[in-house]
Amino acid sequence: VQLQASGGGLVQAGGSLRLSCLASGSGFSIHVMGWYRQAPGKQRELVAGITSGGSTNYGDSVKGRFTISRDNAKNTVYLQMNSLKPEDTGVYYCNADGNEFGNPFTMMGQGTQVTVSS
Repeated sequence: VQLQASGGGLVQAGGSLRLSCLASGSGFSIHVMGWYRQAPGKQRELVAGITSGGSTNYGDSVKGRFTISRDNAKNTVYLQMNSLKPEDTGVYYCNADGNEFGNPFTMMGQGTQVTVSS
């Protein structure tokens, strides 16, 4: 299984960005997909997660501003980020927990940079 994230970029404070992450491969199913982020000098933190059934959870700092969604048929997870703040700056990583040919896995893809200017 491979995860390919896209959609990062530079945006002014108050703006919006939409991240996407596509899972590709064969013989797999994904139970939970989500996003983590890491700001310079800080630990990686959970941004949002979503189960295959659509249950979601969010980090406290993004609640009410970010929305995670998922297209199970396309094995794709999205993160709509609104009202962005400079403190949202960081590298955003897509994460997936699932099974591949019956074997459980946890995977994190390459990051995509999000920079919010003040």
